[in-house]
Amino acid sequence: MATEVTNGVEHNGADVEKKTVTFTSVKAQVFVESLKANDAVSFYKSAFGAEEVNRVSYSKRKADQELPGLLSAEIKLAGTSFIVSDLSDDSNALVKTVSSGMVFCLETEDVEAAVEKAVKAGAVADGEISEGEGACCGGRVGKVTDPYGVVWVICTPSVAKKSANVEA
Repeated sequence: MATEVTNGVEHNGADVEKKTVTFTSVKAQVFVESLKANDAVSFYKSAFGAEEVNRVSYSKRKADQELPGLLSAEIKLAGTSFIVSDLSDDSNALVKTVSSGMVFCLETEDVEAAVEKAVKAGAVADGEISEGEGACCGGRVGKVTDPYGVVWVICTPSVAKKSANVEA
């Protein structure tokens, strides 16, 4: 018997209506150490000029907390949104660890100024700004780690993207 797969779901010969699913966006979620999400949001605003779009706090605070934890804050940066949340025992995080293995790439024509601004806001530069094809974007590349463990690769736009902009 033939097995048909539609959008990742197997159908064993059954007459199933094929439905296409279209996604409108992808939003990464960054979990930071408990009760540091507010600070992380402030950092992303200061270091990268991010805009806070939406905020949802936990409805109650614990006895040892001055303010309730941050369930989620949607941050918009360079036309893309991501979510920042406090990691706590009662959070809905599938993995109960602070952001590890996450890297964001930011494209800018002024890598030096962007790295300098992030460092002044509290990030740590990782090595020198370099030039090379081995980077995710090509061109000039700098890397910083923010105070919450997230790595930011700051690079010039890729050569292919620059060529497309010139031709347009």
